[in-house]
Amino acid sequence: MDLLTVRMRIPENANLILGQTHFIKTVEDLYEAIVTTVPGMKFGVAFNEASGACLTRVEGNDEEMKRAAVENASALAAGHTFVIVLKEGYPVNILKRIQDVPEVCGIFCATANPVEVIVAQTGQGRGILGVVDGFSPKGVEGAADVAWRTDLLRKIGYKR
Repeated sequence: MDLLTVRMRIPENANLILGQTHFIKTVEDLYEAIVTTVPGMKFGVAFNEASGACLTRVEGNDEEMKRAAVENASALAAGHTFVIVLKEGYPVNILKRIQDVPEVCGIFCATANPVEVIVAQTGQGRGILGVVDGFSPKGVEGAADVAWRTDLLRKIGYKR
């Protein structure tokens, strides 16, 4: 077995959701979950099949986001994984709906941070072991940091 790290490419002002699923219908179901939750969000979904033709299936409503999703899914080359790349919205807007899609097994990350995916490669194929999402903590927040955080949440509409 070989261990690899694969860096995800997240376009400027975009976010990425990486997960595991189990059925060819996933790409359609994820598309429907997103457009019925946040209709104006721009996104692309790529899903790597793990049997049959073993293709990367793709859906979405924005060509740039679809290309980024396919690029990331292809770089991972791990079966039964999906990548959603989105902008003009945040993962928090759709994450619960994504988790509620019956064939979704789990979510590895939902982020705009730099992401490295730890992948195991065997003679059979590839699988995701985990992710490195962003950077290591540099300390514990103080009063000024709390004020910045709460102000930010109000500014982007998540707090009153």
